[in-house]
This record gives sequence, C-alpha cells and structure tokens, in this order.
Amino acid sequence: MLTQISSNNTEASEIRITPQPARFEDVFIATLKTRQPAVKKTLMMQRAVAQSKDDVIIKVDNLERRFGDFVAVKKIGFVVRRGEIFGLLGANGAGKSTTFRMLCGLLPPSGGTLSVAGHDLRTASAKARRSIGYMAQKFSLYTNLSVMQNLRFFARAYGLNKQRQKERIQWALDTFELTTYQNMNTGELPLGYKQRLSFASALMHEPDILFLDEPTSGVDPLARQEFWQRTNALAEAGVTVLVTTHFMQEANFCDHLVIMAEGSILAAGTPDEIRKQAKSPEQEKPDMEDAFIYLIEHQQKNNQEGSHE
Repeated sequence: MLTQISSNNTEASEIRITPQPARFEDVFIATLKTRQPAVKKTLMMQRAVAQSKDDVIIKVDNLERRFGDFVAVKKIGFVVRRGEIFGLLGANGAGKSTTFRMLCGLLPPSGGTLSVAGHDLRTASAKARRSIGYMAQKFSLYTNLSVMQNLRFFARAYGLNKQRQKERIQWALDTFELTTYQNMNTGELPLGYKQRLSFASALMHEPDILFLDEPTSGVDPLARQEFWQRTNALAEAGVTVLVTTHFMQEANFCDHLVIMAEGSILAAGTPDEIRKQAKSPEQEKPDMEDAFIYLIEHQQKNNQEGSHE
C-alpha cells in the first residue's frame, strides 16, 4: 500500500500521511517478500553532500535543440535543487530524451543556457561531468567482463587512487549484494543484478548529481521498489537525482517533475500539484497516469481548435 505525504510550506508545517488504495503491484510485491530473503533497504553513502539543499544544482533557461529545421526542444526552463529527485516525463517524441542528453553533456544545445553543478555545459562540460553519474536505459557495461572487472574498470576510469578503488569496489559489492556474483560474466547476470551493477558503477566516484534514464525498465516490481529505496537514500544524503521514466506511478517518488509534449513543458510542479490539474467532478482523485493522459489530451484538443481558427 502506498502512502501519500503532503505538507504546507508554513514555518510550522503540518504533515498528513494518507493511506492509498492497494494496487495489484503492491500485492505482488508483498507476496514476493514473503518468499525471498530480506534485502538492504538503504544505500549507505560514505559521505554526504555538505551544501545546503536550497542550492540550485541544475539551471535550464530557454534551452533549445534543433535537428535541421526540426525543433526537438523549444526554449524550456526549470531549476533543480540539491538533494531533489526531479522527474522528466513525456510520451515518445516529447523531447525528454533530447533534454536529458543535453543535461548529461552528451548532446550540445542549439540555444539557451544550461548549467550543471555551477558549470556552463557550453564552456566547461568536462568539469561538469566530474560531478555526474549516469545510468543508461540500455545496459551498457562490458558483458564480456566479470562483475569485478567492470567495477575495477569504472573505478580507474573515474581516476580513483588505488586505496580509494579498493574501498569503493568493496562498498559496491556489499551495498548492492554483488559479492556472490563478483566473478560471474556480466552478460550472464539476471536483469535485476545487471541494474544493480549499473547503479553501483554510476556511483563509483560518489557524484553530486545522478542521471537515471528509464532506470527500472524491464525489471520486476520488487527490483523496482529496491531501486527507489536506494535512490531515496541518495537524495537524503544530498545527491541530486534527475530521472526519466515511463512508469507514471514512479513520478510520485519525485519531489518535482516536468511533463513534456512536442518539445515544450506541458506541466511542472510537485506530483500533487500536477495531479490536481486533472481533478474534476467525474474524477475527484486522479492518479498520475490520469493527470498525464488529461494533460496530453487537453493539449491535443487545444492544438486542433487552434488549427481550425
């Protein structure tokens, strides 16, 4: 069963925890947990990010990306603060993947400004990347190497000294419960353990910012829940997390999010604020999927009416 936590922003904020109706996935997870050994529910970090959580860690202003005459991203803007879990949602072709790639420094913007960890990605992309961890949607580690060999490779690639490499590799094996699999060929790992290894590799250098591209795609509900437990622990330690997902219910784990459509931002705010936009007499308690469908359909209707004028 999910719980929804809401609060106002007054000095003496009142927090209300409201039980949500159980979904089939909740029952599935509860059943699996009775048949499998308990897993670690937190992600132990060896250091916490010291800066204030009011710090703006990502700033996007009038960001644009063109491919010839086609405008994939249309002058969008938003900010992400330290320690937030920030979601990018959108249907296929909405522009979220292009935006995500620009934020990671994998694709140069065509216009606007974009700063990550205080660095302008146009002029100091290498410095910005030192603060970034990245986990791709498609498993991108070396499948012909063992788990241990992959961890060693990434520890060296991030420039860790020998002692630090040893510490971080042991941390990864312990925290993600990979010790049993350390000598196994990575290509032979179950999908859930491939995800764990990808997550561990992205965190090897203890980045301040973590980019997660459809991180739970293809894994079972229990592995998805474990993933979000670890992600929440990272955010509590001050790590900023930016995530794309097509699982609408996962948007509820985000502190703030934007929904994109046709290269523009369709809606932005907290999950609760976005859900409220779909509230109606016929649908008094919309979930995130209801809100997403409502916003997309509303935009399409406006576009059709505009084209007929």
